[in-house]
Amino acid sequence: MNKSRSRLFSPRVSSATQQLLISCFLLGSLQSSEVSKTRFTLSIPAPTDSAGGLLVADVDSDGHQDLLISVPGHFAAYSSKGKEIATFKTNLVVGGQSESQGLPGHNGPGLACGDVDLDGKNEIVYLTLDGWLHVLDGKSKKWKASVKPPVPQGASRWELAMLADFQGTGKDQDILLQATNKKGYRTGRYLAAYKIKDLLNGAPALWTTDRFVSCAHNGARLVDLDGDHKDEILGSTIFNWAGKKVVEAVPYRGHMDSVFAADVLPGKKGLEVILLEEGSNHVQILSLDGLVWRKANQGAQGRGREPQNAAIGRFLPGSTEVFVWCRSRNQKHQTPFVFNSKGQITHRYELDKIKPKGWTDSGVEVIHTIDWTGKENQLACAKERHTEGDVGIFEPLTGKFVEHFKEKADRLYVADIQGDWREEVIVLSGKTVTIYQNKAPNPRPHQPRLWENRNYRRLKQCHNYYSP
Repeated sequence: MNKSRSRLFSPRVSSATQQLLISCFLLGSLQSSEVSKTRFTLSIPAPTDSAGGLLVADVDSDGHQDLLISVPGHFAAYSSKGKEIATFKTNLVVGGQSESQGLPGHNGPGLACGDVDLDGKNEIVYLTLDGWLHVLDGKSKKWKASVKPPVPQGASRWELAMLADFQGTGKDQDILLQATNKKGYRTGRYLAAYKIKDLLNGAPALWTTDRFVSCAHNGARLVDLDGDHKDEILGSTIFNWAGKKVVEAVPYRGHMDSVFAADVLPGKKGLEVILLEEGSNHVQILSLDGLVWRKANQGAQGRGREPQNAAIGRFLPGSTEVFVWCRSRNQKHQTPFVFNSKGQITHRYELDKIKPKGWTDSGVEVIHTIDWTGKENQLACAKERHTEGDVGIFEPLTGKFVEHFKEKADRLYVADIQGDWREEVIVLSGKTVTIYQNKAPNPRPHQPRLWENRNYRRLKQCHNYYSP
């Protein structure tokens, strides 16, 4: 054995090492599942760059989840079986690099969907480049309302609209608007929270701020961290439902790349926020009480030390512990590393030695945690990096691919769209959508739909390339 490799872990066989050995044994037995494909062609243009994305919601209020697809100048809604519900031609706000173009950033859909007026039917909500916010009836496809909210002095326009609940009603009656500064390196520092009804009637905001510290490449994310049924706003700073900063990341160099929320510490009340640093290259985990831990990939150098992208989930069979998988920033020959819930690195590997034959040396991107099998443990789903390439599902702790879908993927999204609570892999390749579904028997068929969890709904709305 190479001496340097043998010293990655303590020869005393620490608890983290024992965990590694056990997981390698358990994960090695996982078999490929039976997969079905639903494929259909869009009537709107194909994406030509990274602007626009995918979103799952019950658009026509028939009790079944549908797919929304956006590209510059257009968006469309389709059922999970491929039936066209509606198409729209409009200059909705989508874009590429957020630090130069503004939000929502690479692969951000620029759309939201929910019952905003409590009429029992869902509406589609979006911003257009002229600064207007629009509300459409998802079932009838008819226009319902438009308003041009006042814009902060330092911004060009509002760039991102997210449905929210700041009142604890359990509904989608509120909205959060976000914008970047129009000069210099653009980040989403401006927020305005409204009751949607008030906004449409010209009433003032519940609160506004120009002091939100957003991740550098994506918008805010909304989650109820403390279980009070009101959304917190997540970035490098965390604001509560009333617009007050309640906690912030400890000092770091550079900026934050990504932000996630998960129950990393089940014994501690509420959810934790996971932040990935670019610059000082640590992972931070925050609770509403402050820092839980801040750790780096010790021993790695350069871009191999930077986490850059992550997947958060229950990756160890037979355990409910939550792990933080980090990709590394290597342009080629990625070397992922994994933290357990205590901040210990338990796994490292070279992706080149495990990836499917023909997979790019540039590795993986757009990484989603996925409930694919129906078992307690989760997997990760990603596409080939920096190319319109294949899609795969892999075991984050070992890197072993359990599914490999030959594709030319422009977009990748993961969500429960077919109805057995497990998640599907949704791929946009040019004008073709393919939904991959696990048809193997579901070992836990009576689990509630993931959409019943309000935090799942929020996170599947507030996403882009960097924070899927």
